[in-house]
Amino acid sequence: MVRYSLLRILIFFGFVFLFWLIGLRTNPVLLIGASAIASAAASYILLRGMRDEITAKLVERHEARAEGRQLQPDPTSDEAAEDAEDAGNGDQPRNADR
Repeated sequence: MVRYSLLRILIFFGFVFLFWLIGLRTNPVLLIGASAIASAAASYILLRGMRDEITAKLVERHEARAEGRQLQPDPTSDEAAEDAEDAGNGDQPRNADR
């Protein structure tokens, strides 16, 4: 993720330098604006593979966390309380009259 961000910054400053050489140095707002737009378009095309890899890693991490949460019962849920009660009673059958 850091590598992707650094490459985006380098692309931005590359366009700043290019547009500065072309002659946009007299208008800094136009220089920065044009550089931002051009670098966003270039990054979208040039860094697509890296962005897809990062996205896949984030999805895997998210799914692993979600799966881990599903495997662990919520201690405040009714199911957890019933399981604890059953574990305390052993194998004795429940009497509905109590």
